Formats: sequence, C-alpha cells, structure tokens
Amino acid sequence: MSKRNVLAVAVLVLAGAAAAVAAPPNPLTLKEAIEMALQNSGSMAVARIRAQVAQQQTRVNRSVFSPNLFTGTGAAYTYGFPSTPGGQAPSVFNLSYTQTIFNPPAKGAVKAAQARTEEQRVAINATRDDVIVRVTSAFLELDEVRHSLDLLRQERVSAQKVLDITNDRVKAGLELPIDATEAELTRAKIEEQIISLEGREEVLGDDLRTMTGLPDNMPIVLAPVKLPPETDLPAAQLLTLAIANSPDLRQAEMERQARLDELKGQRGGYWPAVDLVGQYMVLSKINNYDQYFRTFQRNNLNVGVQVQIPIFRSRTTAAIALASSQYQEAELELGNQRRALEIQVRQEARQSREQDAAREVARLELKLAQEKLAIAQSQFNQGKATLATVEQDRLDESEKWLNYLQVNFNGQKAQLQLMRTTGQLADLMR
Repeated sequence: MSKRNVLAVAVLVLAGAAAAVAAPPNPLTLKEAIEMALQNSGSMAVARIRAQVAQQQTRVNRSVFSPNLFTGTGAAYTYGFPSTPGGQAPSVFNLSYTQTIFNPPAKGAVKAAQARTEEQRVAINATRDDVIVRVTSAFLELDEVRHSLDLLRQERVSAQKVLDITNDRVKAGLELPIDATEAELTRAKIEEQIISLEGREEVLGDDLRTMTGLPDNMPIVLAPVKLPPETDLPAAQLLTLAIANSPDLRQAEMERQARLDELKGQRGGYWPAVDLVGQYMVLSKINNYDQYFRTFQRNNLNVGVQVQIPIFRSRTTAAIALASSQYQEAELELGNQRRALEIQVRQEARQSREQDAAREVARLELKLAQEKLAIAQSQFNQGKATLATVEQDRLDESEKWLNYLQVNFNGQKAQLQLMRTTGQLADLMR
C-alpha cells in the first residue's frame, strides 16, 4: 500500500473517531435510569447486607439445636484423688457431644430471628422503592426544567423586542419612561429565572449521574417520558392496595411477630430444658488412677439425656416482663403505622385529584393564551396590531406554558407518591 493510501486511511479513521466523539449520546429512558440506579445504589447494597446479617443470625440461634462435638486435652498436677480440674477422670483422648432437644426460650429466639430475616427482606423492597422514587423524580424534574429553559429563552427574545420597541416609543414621546422601566424589569426577571433554572439543571444532572453511575462529563439526553395512566380507584380500594403492598406496614408486622415469638419463648422458660449428651473417653493411668478402682477400663462411653428442671429462676420472670413490654410496643407501633397509612392514602388521593383539577385549569389558560396570540398575530399581519402587542401576547403564552409545566410536574410527583404507597411502582419498569 502506497504512502498516499495509508494517509487516506488514517484520515478516514481519525474522521470517524471524531464523528463518534461528537455524536450525541443515546437518549436515556426512564426505565434504563431506574435499572442503572438500582444496580449502582449503595443503599441497596447495604439493605442486602443487612438481610444477610439477619439470615446468619438465624443460623447462629438455630445452631443450639444442631449436633455439637468437642474434643481436647490438658495436664494438671493432682494430690489425692486423680481427677482433672473439670472433675472428670484423666484421659488421653475425650470426645463430647451435646444437642439441645427442647428449650422454649432458645426456640423463641430462633423464630424471632426468622421473622427479622423476613423483615430485612421487606426492607430491601422499601429501599428499592426509595431509589425508584428518587431517580424518577430527578428524571421528571430535569425534563421539566429543560422545557422551561427553552421557553424562557424564547421569552427572553420576546422581552428584548418589547423593550426595544418601548424605548423607541419613549424617545418618540409615545410612551412614558416608566413603561420602559417595566419592560426592562420584565426582561431582568426572565434572566433571573433562566440563571436559577440553569443552576437547577446542573444539580439535577449531577444527581442523576451519581444515582445511575454515568460518567461526570457525560451529557444526559432524556427520552420522552410518560407515566402510566392515573388510577381512578376509590379511596377504599386504594387503601386495600396500600395495606397489601406497604413495606413499612409489612416490616411492622414482622417486628410484632418477632416480639411475640420472643414472648412465647420466654414464657416457656418455666418448662424443663432437655439436651442430648454423650461422651467418649480413653482413660489414662496418670497419678495411679487405676489403683483407686478395683477394675480399670480404658475405653468409656456415656450417652443419655440431660434434663434441667427450673425450680426458681428470677431471670425468667424478668425476661417475660421485658418481652411482654416489647410486644406491646410493637403492637402499638403497628396500629400507629396502619392509621398513618390510612391518612396518607386519603391525603395522597385527594392531592392527586387536586392536581388533576389544577392541570386542567393550567391547560385551559394555556389554550386561551395561544388563541389570543394567534388572533394578535393575524391582526399584525393585517396591520391592525403592533409588534409590541404580538410580543406581549407571546410573553403571556410563555408564562402560561411555564405554569402548565410546573403544574404538570407537581401532578406527576403526586401520582408517583401514590403509586409508591399503593405498590404500583413496578409499572414504571414496563
């Protein structure tokens, strides 16, 4: 290949690379943002670890009812009866076996740990809902802010035209200087809104990159988003959905169950505890141990059941009182959670209806402003209206657009919160 061909290929490769760098990124959909945020979420990782910790705690509590084998050795000086410091006969090798068969307090602790393991699994779902709500809110607000900025930049152009026309009319003696000041103030307010929204856009972009794990310098292009249709279910059915799907309520129920299991277990502390025990020893003749007995048998095996019958245990009474108080606390907390959920569902359903009404009013105001602008534009084309009148109507239309976008975003937030409360956030992933 000639040098000229090599140079041409290199130029094409560099041009392709430059085009790839300059090409805008693919639009980010809401579903993709949620999936990336769930994978990148540190709070989700912590929730999963807590569930694992609770599961391992259950295994630790349950190990009491599993076989346990022990062995060991040691040496000691004795004078008199040749026993070990533990009171047993001296041995070369020993093997002990223990397994709890019946112990109500320990059994209650196992059941309580199982309930708390389930509680931590539910906490994962609650954390997942938090992540979905945060990333969806940031996504929707960033989309609303960008649309608002587009409108404000157009509005700034119209405001500047109105100001220029007003200044000319003031110089011609057709307007008062105060009119020019008002036009200048209008333009300054628009500029202030643009600066504020540009700052908000930067903050929301950084938040979205942090939650999704996107590179810091990567621009975010949002795909059009539309939330699922709003539910028109009555408040009673919404409450039923909320009770069935609320992670907070489910966690409170699991905690109450754990406290109840602990209480039942402590009440069983008055019953005997039964353990299966066994021991095998190879005895030693250390310190003339064989001379203390008429016959000496080196290999010894003991297997049986050990029963401990409590006669008086002050700790059991105190433990029952503590567990009873903790259960009452959990019962009251569950009732409070249920009542709070009922109030929350009613409030959110009412807010959703209010936002729907506000959205309809904003839509009609925008429609009216657009019709006025169309009339003014038609009159201007016929020479019956001034450019200042057209631009002023254009400013009014932009203001109504901004108001509609804000009201629509508020309605989306209310709908999103109601979806979370009623367990319908999964619809956003479809």
